[in-house]
Amino acid sequence: MIDEVSFKVKAGNGGNGAVSFHRAKYIPKGGPDGGDGGNGGSIWLVAEKGINTLSFFAGRDRFEANNGGKGSGSKRHGENAEDITLKVPVGTVVSEIISQLPIVNCQLISDLVEDRQKVCIAQGGVGGRGNFHFRSSVNTTPLEFEEGTRGEKKLIQLELKVLAQVGLVGLPNAGKSTLLSILTKAQPKIANYPFTTLTPNLGAMKLPGRQDHLVIADIPGLIEGASSGKGLGLSFLRHIERCRILLYLVAPTDEVLGGELTEKSLYTDLNRQYDEVRKELGMYKKELLDVPSMVVINKIDLLSEELAEKAAKKFASKKLTVLMLSAATGAGLQELVKEIDRQFTSLR
Repeated sequence: MIDEVSFKVKAGNGGNGAVSFHRAKYIPKGGPDGGDGGNGGSIWLVAEKGINTLSFFAGRDRFEANNGGKGSGSKRHGENAEDITLKVPVGTVVSEIISQLPIVNCQLISDLVEDRQKVCIAQGGVGGRGNFHFRSSVNTTPLEFEEGTRGEKKLIQLELKVLAQVGLVGLPNAGKSTLLSILTKAQPKIANYPFTTLTPNLGAMKLPGRQDHLVIADIPGLIEGASSGKGLGLSFLRHIERCRILLYLVAPTDEVLGGELTEKSLYTDLNRQYDEVRKELGMYKKELLDVPSMVVINKIDLLSEELAEKAAKKFASKKLTVLMLSAATGAGLQELVKEIDRQFTSLR
C-alpha cells in the first residue's frame, strides 16, 4: 500500500500582454489595441471515495501545467491554460515541503477528509495586460505592457491516513484480523504468523438497532521500536491518528500457553503486550494515549474461565475497561459490540 509520496508541481506562467496598434484602411495611426495574456494553468487535488491508495503517484516526480497564451492585436485575449486535476483518496493530508535538511519541515496545506473536497496546490500565473490599458491623453501610443506572473512552484507531500472511527491495535498475532472479519464481514488475510497484515484493513460494523455503521481499521501488528521505524514502522502508525476509539487486543502467547500457565504468568504476558503497544503509540504521538480505549483479552477459549477472569480483574484494577473475547468461537462478541457502541455514542 502506497500511503506517502512526494513530488514537484509547477503551475503555468501567465501569458504576456501584447503591444499592438489598430491598423485599417484609412486609419494609418489607430490607437493601441494590445490584448491581455491568458492565465497559466493551476494544479488541483480532489478527494474521491473510490480511490484507496496513492499508487497513481508512484514513479511520478513532477506535474507541470501549461503557460497561458500571449495577448495579440485587436484586444484579443491570450488563451487560458487548462488546469490539472489529480485524484487522491479521501483522508489524504496535503503538505508543502519547506525544507529537507537537516530534517524534513512541512507546512500543512489541507486535510482532504470529504468526498469531492478540492484544494489548489499550485496557483497559475495571471496574464499580463496589453498596451491598450496604458493609453492616456498624454500617451496615445504606449509601448508599455505587462509580463504574465509566474506560476507557483512547490514540493508537495501527500500522506494517506485512513478514515476509521475504531482502531484495532496490538502486537503481531494477537488476532486483530480475525476479530475484524467477524465484526465487519471484511476478509483480511488471516494466518498464524506475525505480520500477516501488511496494510491497514478496513471494515464497516453495523451498530445494533440503528442504520449507522462504524469503520474499523485493523492496524498492522506493532513491535518494540515501531515508533522509530522498526518492523512495519511509522508508515502504519499514522493510520491510528484519526481513530476515536482504540481497542488494545492482547492474547496469551504460545510461550505462555506451552509452559506452566498461572495467574501471574498470564497477567504478566498480557500486561507486557499492553504496555509495549502503549509505549510505541506514546513515543509516536503522546496524544494517542488520551484516545478513549478498552482492553480486549482475546483467545479466552484457550484459557480456563477462572484464569481469564482473574486477568481481566487485574486490568480493571488499573481503571481500564476490559472485555474478554474469543474471536475464534465468537464468545464475548456481543458484549464487545455493545461497549464499542456505548463509547462511540458518548463521544457524539
